Amino acid sequence: MKSRRSSVERAERQATSEKSTARASIDSTDLSRLSRGKQPKWYRASATNTPGPWAHKNGSITVKRICLGAVAGVVALIALLAASGVVYTKYFGPARWDSEGWYPSPKGGTVKNWEESYKKAAKLVGEMSLVEKVNITTGIGWAQGFCVGNTGSVPGKFPSLCLQDGPLGLRFADHATAWPAGLTAGATWNKELMEKRGELHGLEARLKGIHVILGPAMGPLGRMPAGGRNWEGFGSDPYLQGAAAAATIKGIQGQGVIATAKHYIANEQEHFRQAREWGLNHAISSNIDDRTMHEMYLWPFADSVRAGVGSIMCSYQMTNNTYSCGNSKVLNSLLKDELGFQGFVQSDWLAQRSGVDSILAGLDMTMPGDGMVWADGDSLMGPILTRAVLNSSIPIERLNDMATRIVATWYQMGQDDETKFSSDGPNFSSWTNDKEGLIYFGAGEGETGIVNKFIDVSGDHFKIARKIAAEATVLVKNDDGVLPFKRGAWGGKKIGVYGEDAGPGRGANYCKDRGCNQGTLASGWGSGAVEFTYLIDPLGALLTAFNTSKHDVPDITSILDNYSLKKIRKSAIDQDLCLVFANADAGEGYISHDGVSGDRNDLYAQKGGDALIKAVAESCSGPVVVVIHSVGPVLVENWVDAPAVKAVIMAQLPGQESGNALVDVLFGDENPSGKLPYTIGKRMHDYGPTAGVQYIPNGVRPQQNFSEGLLIDYRYFDKKNITPRYEFGFGLSYTSFEFSDIKLTGKAPKTALPAPRTDGVAPPRYDTTLPSISEALWPKDLKRIKKHIYPYLESADDVRHDNDYPYPSDYHTRREPSQAGGGEGGNPSLWDVIVEVEFTLKNTGKVAGKEVTQLYVSLPKSVEGAPVKVLRGFEKVALEAGESKKVTFRVTRKELSWWDTERQNWVLPIEGKIGIAVGRSSRDLPLEAKF
Repeated sequence: MKSRRSSVERAERQATSEKSTARASIDSTDLSRLSRGKQPKWYRASATNTPGPWAHKNGSITVKRICLGAVAGVVALIALLAASGVVYTKYFGPARWDSEGWYPSPKGGTVKNWEESYKKAAKLVGEMSLVEKVNITTGIGWAQGFCVGNTGSVPGKFPSLCLQDGPLGLRFADHATAWPAGLTAGATWNKELMEKRGELHGLEARLKGIHVILGPAMGPLGRMPAGGRNWEGFGSDPYLQGAAAAATIKGIQGQGVIATAKHYIANEQEHFRQAREWGLNHAISSNIDDRTMHEMYLWPFADSVRAGVGSIMCSYQMTNNTYSCGNSKVLNSLLKDELGFQGFVQSDWLAQRSGVDSILAGLDMTMPGDGMVWADGDSLMGPILTRAVLNSSIPIERLNDMATRIVATWYQMGQDDETKFSSDGPNFSSWTNDKEGLIYFGAGEGETGIVNKFIDVSGDHFKIARKIAAEATVLVKNDDGVLPFKRGAWGGKKIGVYGEDAGPGRGANYCKDRGCNQGTLASGWGSGAVEFTYLIDPLGALLTAFNTSKHDVPDITSILDNYSLKKIRKSAIDQDLCLVFANADAGEGYISHDGVSGDRNDLYAQKGGDALIKAVAESCSGPVVVVIHSVGPVLVENWVDAPAVKAVIMAQLPGQESGNALVDVLFGDENPSGKLPYTIGKRMHDYGPTAGVQYIPNGVRPQQNFSEGLLIDYRYFDKKNITPRYEFGFGLSYTSFEFSDIKLTGKAPKTALPAPRTDGVAPPRYDTTLPSISEALWPKDLKRIKKHIYPYLESADDVRHDNDYPYPSDYHTRREPSQAGGGEGGNPSLWDVIVEVEFTLKNTGKVAGKEVTQLYVSLPKSVEGAPVKVLRGFEKVALEAGESKKVTFRVTRKELSWWDTERQNWVLPIEGKIGIAVGRSSRDLPLEAKF
């Protein structure tokens, strides 16, 4: 086999061709390190940022490939863009940030909850050969198995693991539920429903033979309201994201399926997220200071680890100028040491950008196995990992830990139970809808057989899907009590339904990976989307709901076209009631539609939505009800104050039961109880100067400083005293609620620091003697499959003992364990209850309903840089008309603390008073107290 040394060496140099780019490691951990002085921060900003020429592209056309006969105007335009990029970088570009190294990678098996699983794993891994260990850490290649990701197996000992998208359902699978999106689940603010959604999602996965679900997503956090994949997460607050993620993980893993917390970490926009995806050889660098990392972006991952998540997926982009899947600080230090993560770290698909360096940095599994080019069969693990262990570039202890983490997670979920996980593997194919087909689809040849068994795993899960979508529906305006509608009261009336979003369009699955905005919007696009078995559109559900009586049938007119405004105006004049639908779509960056390349271009309704709503509002003879389906906040200033617009509903991305769930709310079968999981401002500028997507690269290595720190979404609005249109946590009901009688009870002393870190369980130990090279050579009788990735070496000559391997400059600097660690999610004492908050909630209206009670904490002014308030608790409470209940929040040490970069620990303020506020939204908090 041809030597791949270049793929495992550190390479800060830029590749000069596609081939060298694919083979060169572009991990940049060996950039200038932070010298450790009085303040042991792991970030710094230097004074310079080297500019360089760049070529912006869509697809694979770069400046170098433009032929000499290209149109002069195109050449001039590209030259202008390139020049402007250089100028921007030189004079306005952000400073450069570097990430220090942290070695060695901590071993798994150090917490009591995983002890038995690690004992079993140690026994099994101890029986494996070197190539068998390598095989279970390496994907077998794109489309080489039935799932989007498939590991190698150890016949008779350990199966090929099936990894499948995604957070919204089972991508590429048949007869499964298309769930409401993560953002929709977040809008319910209902932890029971979040866990139930995860439970049924996990059940469907298990019944399909899936071992690992690639979700939930809690990154992006929502720093940018126009971010393309915000809808896969749960909302623009770390506490909300963490609580929702933890509940989802408990549900999924309660079914024995491994959940994956993703995308780790700070993958906040789609533009430039991946090397070469946007015409640049480098991905964007998310530059984050230590405190912001801990209090914002790491927070939901800490909650996920505390919930016992089995897998973490590292993201495409760089974090402080080191690729996230090769960043030893974020993988080894923050995740495996400080958070005590016991599962395995897998790469996003082709997110591994180096060989040895990524493995030393803490990467445990590469997906889908191919190196830096799709389906090339040329892995950065596989035989590279085998050789690196044999030549001692990678310590065998690191490989043992990689394999043990994977096997221990398999045991931890009970996947060795063949009554739940059949040894036959997945019963569906991601690559064809035919019953029979190629077993190794990616090879394009070879063995065939039954690849789809068409097993229906959806059961009656539509009931919960409908319930989630209904509870996530946020009523933000309801003037004159126009809602709810009364059944049977519309006989002889005229009702107009307008907008493409109300109808079925060309079908829910018209575009691959839902990569277009047509018909009603029930999902964003990309790998987080799923195939719809069916989709109930709003118009169909409305026709059924209004036609409940043979004698009281209204006359319903529909125009499912956003642009026939003259026709719509003429129609609306005659209507007693108008319902108008608009939407805003986005998704993963490999898809572009209607000028939207992953991230949204702005925060307005798309496809002429504002003009459509205004046309109806200016013409309708009766009240107008506006329904918005969206991937995030949508600005409503162009029409929300129109006198005819009486009601506005934010319906998020409701999944397959879209129309039914909406009707449940419109007709009062479900009293609206959804709350906004984000802020709706009055203009984009309201979100702050750094909240906009970076659409134009500011260098050959785009830089993005998270200089706003802790101030995103409602935190920024609060700090700058900006009045939003609808605040974070806001949502109306058909009834009313009263908060009263707040009472605080101290449960533990206010000490500044958590308890000292204690030693956990000892991790497994193995014989570290290297095996004979002959054990790693190709078996003579093995029939090779085209593009399939194997762990074997062609020749003993491939193993060269190089004593000058260019390890990271601080590789031999051993780090002290973090005092913030010591357990899953962090130091166990961080979850000690410090104060108990009790209050009374009463339903003062005439109908039953649910209220989301929200608790916010304000740290003393002595804590420099603290937001005005931060969400630190929520509970959804159901009450009958006139009923009262006592509600209790148990607030923990971590929820009252801030991250001190000098002490490198969570610090609870002991001087000054901590404020506690309780209410119905971030701007409506009637109860306040201090302690």
